[in-house]
Amino acid sequence: MSNWRFKEIVVMAALAVVFGVVYLAFFPVGNILVGFFGPIGYDLIFGIWFIVSIIAAYIIRKPGAAFLSETIAAMVEVLLGSVVGPMLIIVGMIQGIGAEAAFAATRWKNYSLWVLMGAGVGAAITSFVYGYFISGFAALDSGYVLAMFIVRMVSGALIAGLLGKALSDGLARTGVLSNFALGKEYRKMKRSA
Repeated sequence: MSNWRFKEIVVMAALAVVFGVVYLAFFPVGNILVGFFGPIGYDLIFGIWFIVSIIAAYIIRKPGAAFLSETIAAMVEVLLGSVVGPMLIIVGMIQGIGAEAAFAATRWKNYSLWVLMGAGVGAAITSFVYGYFISGFAALDSGYVLAMFIVRMVSGALIAGLLGKALSDGLARTGVLSNFALGKEYRKMKRSA
């Protein structure tokens, strides 16, 4: 983080706090979906729990943004009283590693929609592998587990990747991100249009 500017750290932390609250608010939604669809209910919306890593990385475009924002968001959830408890911080770190891996694969130089969606899928993969061992997925039918995995990856791509890009682009259009990599890219694109 030695090449990070102070305002980048502040924005990343602010995003993490906001999405930590959002994440906590989505637990009841997940519980309702589980009531209707069984364990796969959470996977339908699991991408929401990866979204800050995509948004922070897309806006700031520095190594570590995805991992740190996801980890801080998990800490916020714990501080606000998540029933999962401190283990949630490890979950956030695992999700952040999965998202960060997609950006690392491009050496933090490509923030196209496909890479953002890939980061959502990466977070889905790492979180699912962890969940498989911690949450007892092995006791479920293997076809059902495969369906859960596929649904989580689609959710990561669409909710975290696609929606994360849309939200970030919307912020860039307002001008509030003019001093960040995404805002500069948006201004450059607007001038050339």
